[in-house]
Amino acid sequence: MASGRSGSHRHSAPVRLNRRGFITLSAVGGAIAAAAVVGVVEGTSSGNGPDAQTATRHHPKSHPAKTTTDPGGSTTTLPDGTVIPTSAAIVAENAKTGQAWWVTTVQQAGDIEGYASQVSASVGDTITLFVSTKASQFHVEAYRMGYYQGIGGRLVWQSPVAPGHRQPSPQLIAPTNTIECQWAPSMTVTIGPSWPPGAYLLKLVGATGEQQFIPLCVRDDASRAAIVIQHSVTTWQAYNRWGGYSLYYGNRGGALSFTHAAAGGTFADRARIVSFDRPYDHDWASGAADFVGNEFPLIFQAEQLGLDVTYWTDVDLHAQPQLLSRHRALVTLGHDEYWSAAMRGGAALALAGGVNLAFLGANACYRQIRFEPSPLGPNRHQVCYKSAAEDPMAGTDNALVTVNWDQSPVNSPEAQLIGSTYQDIDADADLVIVDPASWALAGTSLAANQHLAHAVRGEFDRYVPNGTGPSTLDVIAHSIVPNRHNNYSDVTWYTVPNGGGVFATGNASWVGQLANSPLIPSNVVPGPVPAVTPVLLRIMENVYSVIGIGPASRTQPSRGNWSAVYAPGSPSAGAPSTNNAA
Repeated sequence: MASGRSGSHRHSAPVRLNRRGFITLSAVGGAIAAAAVVGVVEGTSSGNGPDAQTATRHHPKSHPAKTTTDPGGSTTTLPDGTVIPTSAAIVAENAKTGQAWWVTTVQQAGDIEGYASQVSASVGDTITLFVSTKASQFHVEAYRMGYYQGIGGRLVWQSPVAPGHRQPSPQLIAPTNTIECQWAPSMTVTIGPSWPPGAYLLKLVGATGEQQFIPLCVRDDASRAAIVIQHSVTTWQAYNRWGGYSLYYGNRGGALSFTHAAAGGTFADRARIVSFDRPYDHDWASGAADFVGNEFPLIFQAEQLGLDVTYWTDVDLHAQPQLLSRHRALVTLGHDEYWSAAMRGGAALALAGGVNLAFLGANACYRQIRFEPSPLGPNRHQVCYKSAAEDPMAGTDNALVTVNWDQSPVNSPEAQLIGSTYQDIDADADLVIVDPASWALAGTSLAANQHLAHAVRGEFDRYVPNGTGPSTLDVIAHSIVPNRHNNYSDVTWYTVPNGGGVFATGNASWVGQLANSPLIPSNVVPGPVPAVTPVLLRIMENVYSVIGIGPASRTQPSRGNWSAVYAPGSPSAGAPSTNNAA
């Protein structure tokens, strides 16, 4: 990687995006307008949240659907003829009443904060919450995030009031500079049948107005949904500066400092192992990390359409990679940088077997990590030395050394899976169409050389000719990035013979620019970008229609048009291939 908090920071005028502040302006804060509140209800502490039914209101690019049943499951034909896989359960869930008060108000650091004993849970599991607060009492509200008539979240459960108190300072574990809390348990929560699988924000609410989130995924390990949406919690944790240390930052002389020098410096003070046993930064979307800015806009659209989806985290892909073969597609979101060997091996095996992959960001699968247990359980310590010389695994099992995937001794470039290669940061460029006949652009009316203004932002990837990417790859959009040495960002597609296909946006701002939720305050989720958001939403409908139906090699085999895009003598052929990551 490179971009620290990448997300939905977007403007109509050119803006240079700092890679470590990309999501700052999408931090959750402010109050939602009273007119947007739908179905005001009282939360309960019994585990039975409000579920009043209401008529669905469709916003632009949402299509009320006729659902038909075929041997492969339910599908919906949209008004433009696109067929997507849908789920009656998802449709019914999003017809329920949403609650606008999932949004938090702006708080001071340490007013209330917490973490859960697991990043995900299944129905029947009991998780433990660890909370520190200045308030004498607090309670927890569990919101499932989706469409919900445009409100974006539904109150599923509310806890009883619990006593609040300050927890002790975290430990700094040398020599890996690992920050870890050893807090007393504050509350246990059993995930009951009234918690549908999905993306959740647990809202901590203090008695005197303190508010903060703990993200949680409720998964269904028995699901055979068409599409799995994956939360990038390993990347969230890599950038989490809570306690003064992340995989990028160290605490030097008592002050938080980013110690990487642009010209050959080191991360001498950074953590080599980060722990999930700590909260997320309060100023990072009120503790929701990268979820709100870099994941939620796609989830909003997916549930608005009633897509046949289920959810897990990348830790779950690591723990049970074999489950991916039960699905037709895996969707990873805006910033999914940190992958273990089990994650990558599971994705590659599934792709060969016909499962499709969609990488809706940039800088994905860029660094290898390992997991170790914490006092709370397995896979709670995330190991990334970023240096073979430092990693004690070097010389013992070189395949597991935590360096960039393309570096020695691992030598497995991300392009072997994604198709494209990470390039650089801080892009500000138009997205330029080069293959208007591509299935991905059906119904968009886009023409060759048509530009979507400033639609390429932040980190970016491109195809590198004669590199390690597939020779059958198609380039759909090929965008020069003038402010980054005239490099290029590519939207790409390739298929594996008798297997699945891989769609990659090559653009870290793609998911953020899907945001189309006018009932949610724009300081929480930015509004749509004129002439960009509608096009990207339409492209995503096409993507769902291909990756969610079955092995894409049977329906949309790639042709290898990259050779024309990067033809000898063309400006693209001589473009620099940079790799500016820290």
